[in-house]
Amino acid sequence: MNPARLVRRPWRLLAEASALLIAVVVAFPLYWMVLGAFKPAGEIESSEPRPWTLDPSLDSFRRVFEQNEFGRYFVNSLVVACTVVIASALIAFLAATAVTRFRFRFRTTLLIMFLVAQMVPVEALTIPLFFLMRDFGQLNTLGSLILPHIAFSLPFAIWMLRGFVKAVPEAIEEAAYIDGASRSRFLWQILFPLVFPGLVATSVFSFISAWNDFLFAKSFIISDTSQSTLPMALLVFYKPDEPDWGGVMAASTVMTIPVLIFFVLVQRRLVSGLGGAVKD
Repeated sequence: MNPARLVRRPWRLLAEASALLIAVVVAFPLYWMVLGAFKPAGEIESSEPRPWTLDPSLDSFRRVFEQNEFGRYFVNSLVVACTVVIASALIAFLAATAVTRFRFRFRTTLLIMFLVAQMVPVEALTIPLFFLMRDFGQLNTLGSLILPHIAFSLPFAIWMLRGFVKAVPEAIEEAAYIDGASRSRFLWQILFPLVFPGLVATSVFSFISAWNDFLFAKSFIISDTSQSTLPMALLVFYKPDEPDWGGVMAASTVMTIPVLIFFVLVQRRLVSGLGGAVKD
């Protein structure tokens, strides 16, 4: 047996053990959430919590689905997340192509501004955005949630897609033009499929950000509860004097299911997209 392999093996085992430990730490809150959703009320309120239950119950899920507005909240969240994903992906693709393939004044300045925009905390802009949405008459509408999320998703998406567009050789574009392809045909039939893995990778971040948003939903949806989203539904079960932790856990579990489905559908593209980004 190769002595060098024997030396490397302990370090590999240590790395694998560390990765396993990190995975357990990350997965434990999810396990506790699902466990709390299936625990009966007596076990949840017990002063001696146990990491298992011998008497699973669906009462918490029943209370969640019996809420009159829960279905509407779910649809609103789906509309907001899907709109943000599609709009930000298309805008980011066009913008990334423009800053990569074309030379114009202040192009470098624009790219630096994309980076600076990612450093500004969302909380610092919530109040200015509130007044902006008020002036545009968008308060208490889904538009007040869609527009800010598109704006906050674009800098990261454009910067990431820029690497994918840059990785496409200009010779492919020249060959397409020689064969008679127009600029729009090259853009949508040749370049778009090549950078599609990158679009999937950026769409995942956009979807999660819009789906789990609580700050904007709480700040911009003031009086019209019919425009609220799923994170706001958690407030129905959280009361300062008597919180329904089973309902909170069950509602959180239901919120997690669409995210998991989205990951399953795009996992292959996501891996290749992130790999392309790292390679670039």
